[in-house]
Amino acid sequence: MSNTRVLRWGLLSTANINSVIISALRATSSGESPRNLLSAVASRGEDRARAYAAEWNIETAFGSYEAMLASPDIDVVYISLPNSLHAEWTIKALNAGKHVLCEKPLANTVEEVDAMVAAAKATGMVLAEAFMYRHHPQTLHVKALVDAGAIGQIQIIRGAFSFPLADESNIRLNASLGGGSIWDVGCYPISYARFLVGSEPSEVYGAAQIGHSGVDDTFVGMLRWHRPNGRDTFAQFDSSVRAPFRTHMEIVGTEGLITIPHPFKPGARAEILVGASFDALETVVIDGPAELYIGEIEDMADAILEGTPPRISHEDSRNNVKVIQALLKSATANLRIAIR
Repeated sequence: MSNTRVLRWGLLSTANINSVIISALRATSSGESPRNLLSAVASRGEDRARAYAAEWNIETAFGSYEAMLASPDIDVVYISLPNSLHAEWTIKALNAGKHVLCEKPLANTVEEVDAMVAAAKATGMVLAEAFMYRHHPQTLHVKALVDAGAIGQIQIIRGAFSFPLADESNIRLNASLGGGSIWDVGCYPISYARFLVGSEPSEVYGAAQIGHSGVDDTFVGMLRWHRPNGRDTFAQFDSSVRAPFRTHMEIVGTEGLITIPHPFKPGARAEILVGASFDALETVVIDGPAELYIGEIEDMADAILEGTPPRISHEDSRNNVKVIQALLKSATANLRIAIR
Protein backbone atom coordinates (compact mmCIF):
# COMPACT_ATOMS: atom_id res chain seq x y z
CA MET A 1 0.00 0.00 0.00
CA SER A 2 1.31 3.44 -0.92
CA ASN A 3 1.90 6.11 1.70
CA THR A 4 1.35 8.83 -0.89
CA ARG A 5 -1.66 10.99 0.03
CA VAL A 6 -2.02 12.79 -3.29
CA LEU A 7 -1.07 10.89 -6.44
CA ARG A 8 0.87 12.94 -8.95
CA TRP A 9 -0.17 11.95 -12.48
CA GLY A 10 1.76 12.26 -15.71
CA LEU A 11 0.35 11.91 -19.22
CA LEU A 12 2.70 9.86 -21.38
CA SER A 13 1.84 11.24 -24.85
CA THR A 14 -0.35 14.05 -26.13
CA ALA A 15 -3.10 11.88 -27.65
CA ASN A 16 -6.57 13.33 -28.21
CA ILE A 17 -8.13 11.09 -25.57
CA ASN A 18 -6.06 12.90 -22.93
CA SER A 19 -8.68 15.66 -22.85
CA VAL A 20 -11.25 13.48 -21.07
CA ILE A 21 -8.65 12.15 -18.66
CA ILE A 22 -7.58 15.71 -17.84
CA SER A 23 -11.20 16.63 -17.06
CA ALA A 24 -11.63 13.56 -14.86
CA LEU A 25 -8.38 14.13 -13.00
CA ARG A 26 -9.25 17.74 -12.31
CA ALA A 27 -12.72 16.75 -11.13
CA THR A 28 -11.20 14.39 -8.56
CA SER A 29 -8.73 17.02 -7.37
CA SER A 30 -11.36 19.67 -6.60
CA GLY A 31 -12.91 18.06 -3.51
CA GLU A 32 -12.10 18.45 0.17
CA SER A 33 -9.71 15.49 0.21
CA PRO A 34 -8.19 15.29 -3.27
CA ARG A 35 -6.28 12.13 -4.11
CA ASN A 36 -5.18 12.93 -7.66
CA LEU A 37 -3.18 15.76 -9.15
CA LEU A 38 -2.35 16.23 -12.83
CA SER A 39 1.30 17.24 -12.70
CA ALA A 40 2.97 16.69 -16.06
CA VAL A 41 2.82 15.72 -19.70
CA ALA A 42 5.51 14.08 -21.82
CA SER A 43 5.96 14.20 -25.57
CA ARG A 44 8.66 13.12 -27.99
CA GLY A 45 9.89 16.69 -28.31
CA GLU A 46 10.39 19.64 -25.96
CA ASP A 47 8.43 22.13 -28.09
CA ARG A 48 5.42 19.87 -28.43
CA ALA A 49 5.42 19.10 -24.69
CA ARG A 50 5.61 22.76 -23.70
CA ALA A 51 2.90 23.79 -26.15
CA TYR A 52 0.58 21.07 -24.87
CA ALA A 53 1.30 21.94 -21.23
CA ALA A 54 0.52 25.58 -21.93
CA GLU A 55 -2.68 24.72 -23.79
CA TRP A 56 -3.98 22.56 -20.93
CA ASN A 57 -2.42 24.48 -18.04
CA ILE A 58 -0.22 21.57 -16.95
CA GLU A 59 2.64 22.48 -14.64
CA THR A 60 5.50 20.38 -16.02
CA ALA A 61 6.44 19.42 -19.58
CA PHE A 62 8.91 16.65 -20.37
CA GLY A 63 10.55 16.59 -23.79
CA SER A 64 10.84 12.80 -23.77
CA TYR A 65 9.00 9.84 -22.28
CA GLU A 66 12.21 8.72 -20.58
CA ALA A 67 12.51 12.05 -18.76
CA MET A 68 9.08 11.65 -17.22
CA LEU A 69 9.80 8.10 -16.10
CA ALA A 70 13.05 9.26 -14.50
CA SER A 71 11.32 11.99 -12.50
CA PRO A 72 10.76 11.34 -8.77
CA ASP A 73 7.84 13.77 -8.90
CA ILE A 74 5.49 11.44 -10.80
CA ASP A 75 3.60 8.59 -9.11
CA VAL A 76 1.18 7.43 -11.81
CA VAL A 77 1.51 7.39 -15.58
CA TYR A 78 -1.45 7.35 -17.95
CA ILE A 79 -0.44 5.74 -21.26
CA SER A 80 -2.46 6.70 -24.35
CA LEU A 81 0.08 5.71 -26.97
CA PRO A 82 -0.83 3.63 -30.05
CA ASN A 83 -1.73 0.02 -29.18
CA SER A 84 1.55 -1.41 -30.43
CA LEU A 85 3.49 0.72 -27.91
CA HIS A 86 1.43 -0.13 -24.83
CA ALA A 87 3.54 -3.06 -23.67
CA GLU A 88 6.92 -1.41 -24.21
CA TRP A 89 6.17 1.79 -22.32
CA THR A 90 4.04 0.18 -19.63
CA ILE A 91 6.91 -2.13 -18.74
CA LYS A 92 9.37 0.75 -18.79
CA ALA A 93 7.12 2.80 -16.53
CA LEU A 94 6.57 -0.05 -14.08
CA ASN A 95 10.29 -0.73 -13.91
CA ALA A 96 10.82 2.98 -13.24
CA GLY A 97 8.60 2.71 -10.16
CA LYS A 98 5.47 4.25 -11.65
CA HIS A 99 1.94 2.93 -11.37
CA VAL A 100 0.31 2.63 -14.79
CA LEU A 101 -3.18 3.19 -16.14
CA CYS A 102 -2.93 2.00 -19.75
CA GLU A 103 -5.57 2.64 -22.39
CA LYS A 104 -7.54 -0.25 -23.81
CA PRO A 105 -6.68 -2.67 -25.25
CA LEU A 106 -3.96 -3.43 -22.75
CA ALA A 107 -1.88 -4.89 -25.60
CA ASN A 108 -2.25 -6.58 -28.98
CA THR A 109 -1.08 -10.04 -27.90
CA VAL A 110 -1.48 -12.31 -24.90
CA GLU A 111 2.31 -12.59 -24.70
CA GLU A 112 2.62 -8.82 -24.31
CA VAL A 113 -0.05 -8.79 -21.60
CA ASP A 114 1.80 -11.53 -19.73
CA ALA A 115 5.03 -9.52 -19.86
CA MET A 116 3.24 -6.43 -18.56
CA VAL A 117 1.62 -8.34 -15.72
CA ALA A 118 4.94 -9.96 -14.82
CA ALA A 119 6.55 -6.52 -14.61
CA ALA A 120 3.76 -5.26 -12.35
CA LYS A 121 4.16 -8.24 -10.02
CA ALA A 122 7.95 -7.93 -9.97
CA THR A 123 7.89 -4.21 -9.15
CA GLY A 124 4.86 -4.15 -6.87
CA MET A 125 3.33 -1.35 -8.93
CA VAL A 126 -0.36 -1.16 -9.85
CA LEU A 127 -1.23 -1.83 -13.49
CA ALA A 128 -4.78 -1.39 -14.76
CA GLU A 129 -6.50 -1.20 -18.13
CA ALA A 130 -8.42 2.00 -18.87
CA PHE A 131 -11.79 0.63 -20.00
CA MET A 132 -13.97 3.48 -18.84
CA TYR A 133 -17.43 2.00 -19.42
CA ARG A 134 -16.78 -0.80 -16.90
CA HIS A 135 -16.81 1.71 -14.04
CA HIS A 136 -20.05 3.48 -14.95
CA PRO A 137 -23.14 2.91 -12.75
CA GLN A 138 -25.13 1.94 -15.86
CA THR A 139 -22.84 -1.01 -16.59
CA LEU A 140 -22.83 -2.11 -12.95
CA HIS A 141 -26.64 -1.88 -12.83
CA VAL A 142 -27.05 -4.01 -15.95
CA LYS A 143 -24.66 -6.59 -14.51
CA ALA A 144 -26.62 -6.66 -11.25
CA LEU A 145 -29.90 -7.21 -13.12
CA VAL A 146 -28.43 -10.08 -15.12
CA ASP A 147 -26.83 -11.70 -12.07
CA ALA A 148 -30.11 -11.41 -10.13
CA GLY A 149 -31.91 -13.35 -12.87
CA ALA A 150 -34.08 -10.43 -13.95
CA ILE A 151 -34.21 -11.74 -17.55
CA GLY A 152 -33.50 -15.41 -16.86
CA GLN A 153 -30.58 -17.21 -18.49
CA ILE A 154 -28.82 -15.21 -21.16
CA GLN A 155 -29.49 -16.60 -24.63
CA ILE A 156 -28.28 -13.90 -27.02
CA ILE A 157 -26.19 -10.76 -26.67
CA ARG A 158 -25.99 -8.30 -29.55
CA GLY A 159 -23.66 -5.33 -29.69
CA ALA A 160 -22.24 -2.79 -32.12
CA PHE A 161 -19.81 0.10 -32.19
CA SER A 162 -19.04 1.91 -35.42
CA PHE A 163 -18.12 5.37 -36.68
CA PRO A 164 -16.86 6.91 -39.95
CA LEU A 165 -13.13 7.63 -39.98
CA ALA A 166 -12.25 10.25 -42.59
CA ASP A 167 -8.57 10.74 -41.79
CA GLU A 168 -6.64 8.13 -43.79
CA SER A 169 -3.47 8.85 -41.77
CA ASN A 170 -5.16 8.01 -38.46
CA ILE A 171 -3.30 5.44 -36.34
CA ARG A 172 -6.45 3.29 -36.27
CA LEU A 173 -5.71 2.43 -39.91
CA ASN A 174 -2.04 1.64 -39.31
CA ALA A 175 -1.33 -2.09 -39.01
CA SER A 176 2.14 -1.54 -37.54
CA LEU A 177 0.60 0.49 -34.70
CA GLY A 178 -1.99 -2.13 -33.80
CA GLY A 179 -4.87 -0.56 -35.70
CA GLY A 180 -8.14 -2.02 -36.86
CA SER A 181 -11.79 -1.59 -35.93
CA ILE A 182 -11.89 -4.64 -33.65
CA TRP A 183 -9.01 -3.35 -31.52
CA ASP A 184 -10.37 0.18 -31.41
CA VAL A 185 -14.12 -0.27 -30.91
CA GLY A 186 -14.97 -3.96 -31.37
CA CYS A 187 -13.21 -4.62 -28.09
CA TYR A 188 -16.12 -2.88 -26.31
CA PRO A 189 -19.01 -5.22 -27.17
CA ILE A 190 -16.66 -8.19 -26.78
CA SER A 191 -15.69 -7.05 -23.30
CA TYR A 192 -19.30 -6.23 -22.41
CA ALA A 193 -20.54 -9.69 -23.45
CA ARG A 194 -17.80 -11.48 -21.52
CA PHE A 195 -18.49 -9.33 -18.46
CA LEU A 196 -22.22 -10.10 -18.47
CA VAL A 197 -21.82 -13.83 -19.02
CA GLY A 198 -19.09 -13.98 -16.38
CA SER A 199 -16.96 -16.57 -18.15
CA GLU A 200 -15.00 -17.07 -21.35
CA PRO A 201 -16.56 -18.25 -24.62
CA SER A 202 -15.97 -21.79 -25.81
CA GLU A 203 -15.44 -20.79 -29.43
CA VAL A 204 -15.54 -17.80 -31.75
CA TYR A 205 -16.09 -17.08 -35.40
CA GLY A 206 -15.14 -13.87 -37.17
CA ALA A 207 -15.22 -12.25 -40.59
CA ALA A 208 -13.43 -9.06 -41.60
CA GLN A 209 -13.48 -6.52 -44.38
CA ILE A 210 -9.81 -5.61 -44.81
CA GLY A 211 -9.16 -2.11 -46.07
CA HIS A 212 -6.36 -0.83 -48.28
CA SER A 213 -4.26 -0.08 -45.19
CA GLY A 214 -4.20 -3.76 -44.22
CA VAL A 215 -6.38 -3.56 -41.10
CA ASP A 216 -10.01 -4.51 -40.66
CA ASP A 217 -12.25 -1.60 -41.60
CA THR A 218 -15.22 -3.69 -40.50
CA PHE A 219 -15.41 -6.79 -38.34
CA VAL A 220 -18.36 -9.07 -37.62
CA GLY A 221 -18.07 -11.81 -35.04
CA MET A 222 -19.82 -14.36 -32.89
CA LEU A 223 -18.93 -15.80 -29.50
CA ARG A 224 -20.45 -19.02 -28.19
CA TRP A 225 -20.61 -20.40 -24.68
CA HIS A 226 -21.41 -24.12 -24.55
CA ARG A 227 -23.78 -25.02 -21.70
CA PRO A 228 -24.19 -28.42 -20.01
CA ASN A 229 -27.98 -28.10 -20.30
CA GLY A 230 -27.73 -27.61 -24.04
CA ARG A 231 -29.03 -24.04 -23.94
CA ASP A 232 -25.93 -22.27 -25.24
CA THR A 233 -25.29 -18.54 -25.02
CA PHE A 234 -24.35 -16.56 -28.14
CA ALA A 235 -22.96 -13.06 -28.57
CA GLN A 236 -22.97 -11.29 -31.92
CA PHE A 237 -21.16 -8.03 -32.58
CA ASP A 238 -19.95 -5.77 -35.34
CA SER A 239 -17.43 -2.95 -35.39
CA SER A 240 -16.43 -0.56 -38.13
CA VAL A 241 -14.55 2.62 -38.92
CA ARG A 242 -16.36 2.90 -42.27
CA ALA A 243 -19.98 3.04 -41.09
CA PRO A 244 -22.24 5.67 -39.51
CA PHE A 245 -21.91 6.20 -35.77
CA ARG A 246 -23.78 3.45 -33.91
CA THR A 247 -23.60 2.00 -30.43
CA HIS A 248 -25.92 -0.43 -28.71
CA MET A 249 -26.09 -3.56 -26.60
CA GLU A 250 -29.04 -5.92 -26.24
CA ILE A 251 -29.23 -8.83 -23.82
CA VAL A 252 -31.94 -11.42 -24.49
CA GLY A 253 -32.75 -13.90 -21.76
CA THR A 254 -35.21 -16.73 -21.33
CA GLU A 255 -37.55 -14.41 -19.39
CA GLY A 256 -36.90 -10.94 -20.74
CA LEU A 257 -34.50 -8.52 -22.34
CA ILE A 258 -32.41 -5.42 -21.68
CA THR A 259 -31.64 -2.81 -24.33
CA ILE A 260 -28.83 -0.32 -23.76
CA PRO A 261 -28.84 2.55 -26.28
CA HIS A 262 -25.57 4.07 -25.08
CA PRO A 263 -23.57 1.25 -23.48
CA PHE A 264 -20.01 2.47 -23.90
CA LYS A 265 -20.22 6.22 -23.30
CA PRO A 266 -23.38 6.79 -21.28
CA GLY A 267 -24.27 10.26 -20.16
CA ALA A 268 -24.76 11.57 -16.65
CA ARG A 269 -28.41 10.51 -16.94
CA ALA A 270 -28.29 7.10 -18.56
CA GLU A 271 -31.35 5.19 -19.69
CA ILE A 272 -31.83 1.48 -20.34
CA LEU A 273 -34.94 -0.45 -21.36
CA VAL A 274 -35.95 -3.56 -19.41
CA GLY A 275 -38.94 -5.83 -19.84
CA ALA A 276 -40.41 -9.26 -20.41
CA SER A 277 -40.82 -8.59 -24.14
CA PHE A 278 -40.02 -5.98 -26.77
CA ASP A 279 -43.49 -4.41 -26.56
CA ALA A 280 -43.40 -4.25 -22.76
CA LEU A 281 -40.09 -2.44 -22.17
CA GLU A 282 -39.85 0.10 -19.37
CA THR A 283 -37.26 2.84 -19.10
CA VAL A 284 -34.86 2.70 -16.16
CA VAL A 285 -32.87 5.86 -15.41
CA ILE A 286 -29.41 5.53 -13.90
CA ASP A 287 -27.55 8.55 -12.64
CA GLY A 288 -23.86 8.65 -13.46
CA PRO A 289 -20.91 10.90 -12.73
CA ALA A 290 -20.61 14.32 -14.35
CA GLU A 291 -17.22 13.27 -15.74
CA LEU A 292 -17.51 10.03 -17.71
CA TYR A 293 -13.93 8.88 -17.08
CA ILE A 294 -13.80 9.63 -13.37
CA GLY A 295 -14.55 6.03 -12.40
CA GLU A 296 -11.31 4.62 -13.76
CA ILE A 297 -9.32 7.41 -12.07
CA GLU A 298 -10.90 6.76 -8.69
CA ASP A 299 -10.52 3.00 -9.14
CA MET A 300 -6.81 3.50 -9.77
CA ALA A 301 -6.49 5.70 -6.69
CA ASP A 302 -8.28 3.07 -4.60
CA ALA A 303 -5.90 0.38 -5.84
CA ILE A 304 -2.79 2.44 -5.06
CA LEU A 305 -3.82 4.17 -1.83
CA GLU A 306 -6.18 1.61 -0.31
CA GLY A 307 -4.73 -1.60 -1.71
CA THR A 308 -8.01 -2.74 -3.30
CA PRO A 309 -7.80 -4.78 -6.51
CA PRO A 310 -8.58 -2.83 -9.70
CA ARG A 311 -12.12 -3.47 -10.96
CA ILE A 312 -10.71 -4.84 -14.23
CA SER A 313 -8.37 -7.68 -13.34
CA HIS A 314 -5.25 -8.61 -15.27
CA GLU A 315 -6.92 -11.92 -16.17
CA ASP A 316 -9.94 -10.06 -17.55
CA SER A 317 -7.72 -7.83 -19.70
CA ARG A 318 -5.72 -10.84 -20.87
CA ASN A 319 -8.83 -12.80 -21.84
CA ASN A 320 -10.27 -9.94 -23.86
CA VAL A 321 -7.05 -9.82 -25.88
CA LYS A 322 -7.12 -13.62 -26.18
CA VAL A 323 -10.65 -13.58 -27.61
CA ILE A 324 -9.81 -10.79 -30.08
CA GLN A 325 -6.73 -12.70 -31.25
CA ALA A 326 -8.90 -15.79 -31.79
CA LEU A 327 -11.46 -13.77 -33.75
CA LEU A 328 -8.76 -12.33 -36.00
CA LYS A 329 -7.36 -15.84 -36.54
CA SER A 330 -10.84 -17.07 -37.39
CA ALA A 331 -11.34 -14.31 -39.94
CA THR A 332 -8.04 -15.13 -41.62
CA ALA A 333 -8.58 -18.89 -41.69
CA ASN A 334 -12.37 -18.80 -42.17
CA LEU A 335 -12.73 -21.32 -39.36
CA ARG A 336 -14.36 -21.51 -35.97
CA ILE A 337 -11.67 -21.18 -33.33
CA ALA A 338 -11.91 -22.91 -29.96
CA ILE A 339 -10.85 -20.87 -26.92
CA ARG A 340 -8.49 -22.81 -24.69
